[in-house]
Amino acid sequence: MLAAAFAAPAQVGPILIDTDAGSDDFMAVALLLAHPDVQIDAITVVNGLAHVDAGARNMGRLLDFAGRTRIPVFAGRNSPLQSSAEFPAEWRKTSDHLVDALPPASRPPEARRAADYLVERLRNAPAPVQILALGPLTNIAEALERDRSVARRIREIVLMGGAVHVPGNLQDGGVFHTKNSTAEWNIFIDPLAADIVFRSGVPIRLIALDATNKVKIGPEFLREFKTKALSPLGRVVAGVLERDRESIDTGIFYAWDPLAAAALLRPSIVKTAAMHIEIRQDAPQEGRTMASPGEPNVNVAVDADGAAFRALFLESFISKH
Repeated sequence: MLAAAFAAPAQVGPILIDTDAGSDDFMAVALLLAHPDVQIDAITVVNGLAHVDAGARNMGRLLDFAGRTRIPVFAGRNSPLQSSAEFPAEWRKTSDHLVDALPPASRPPEARRAADYLVERLRNAPAPVQILALGPLTNIAEALERDRSVARRIREIVLMGGAVHVPGNLQDGGVFHTKNSTAEWNIFIDPLAADIVFRSGVPIRLIALDATNKVKIGPEFLREFKTKALSPLGRVVAGVLERDRESIDTGIFYAWDPLAAAALLRPSIVKTAAMHIEIRQDAPQEGRTMASPGEPNVNVAVDADGAAFRALFLESFISKH
């Protein structure tokens, strides 16, 4: 029964993408946009790496550039449900201006806020949908709190977040000073939202640091990507990667969100194990994704095929002309 409930999906789409519009988010969304058979119904932007209004505008620019002008973009609330945690200010500033080289979007984000859209979309879904969650879980949790019945209309959430059997990443790069060594950023920003989602009964595939740590993006791959990924979207992704060159050169840049997107396209890229995961709420472990006794509620990615990911990612952006 559990194996069936948490089995990998047989098809991709329709999907909703919830993102905080950081650099690896753009890489993940671009990866899916490079596969026109993937049906993306909408993008919702959550408070996280980018401020929501800037992130929503930037996602509109990416969609326009990819010729996907019919995909709507919805901005969420400007803060977590309860915590006051934020990504470092310099990271947020960079994310707000990540795709300034692209032309302005041809349309503003939708007037409705993200949670309002999610509730309506899920209530009226003719069939359950997938959600690809690439940031904190504020938007999704807010929708579930407003109408718990919509959980039945979510086929699966593929979520980049958490660190189960490995350390967290809050201290990576020495920018953020904290005693919390267990949490991953997306869960840490809004632990209450994560707790709501993990308790909702929705099938979750958690692409945790346990797996993303196996998929480093290093200087050699960046050089190869810039040489071979010459499609228009590939050039945009190369520009985004170039802005993270310092992290790439120092060996602390991984395919966090792109691995989650790749797991949608090719589930075998990650190896998963069913676990019961609880979200710790109190310092100094707020946001920790802790495996504990109980009925499994999450399929955790505990390993990843880095070579297979890099091959898929590169091939997706090679010009077909």
